[in-house]
Amino acid sequence: MREMLNRRLVLEAPLAEDDGAGGSLVAWAGLGTLWARIEGGTGREVAAVEIPVGSVPLRITVRASPMGSMARPEAGQRFREGRRTYPILAVTEKDAGGRYLTCFAREEDPA
Repeated sequence: MREMLNRRLVLEAPLAEDDGAGGSLVAWAGLGTLWARIEGGTGREVAAVEIPVGSVPLRITVRASPMGSMARPEAGQRFREGRRTYPILAVTEKDAGGRYLTCFAREEDPA
């Protein structure tokens, strides 16, 4: 199996920063760049505060890295592609040989 990895994504991890008022803010630190393939799943409508909002799950395929490596994506991290961000919800091995990972994600609206 040969995957077509044609999208360049930056893997980011959350960092808590002091907000100066006794709380914290979340900042994102880049861990490296990975080539990926992004596939959309089935869309659905979810309830937002006042209006329905569309939500499309994504499957993002990347080359596998060893467990514990900073280059191995994990839930709670995100991918960035320009202004677009894709929070990672779960990660699993895509193939029996462990050459690729499937990251289950969704796209966040750019702020």
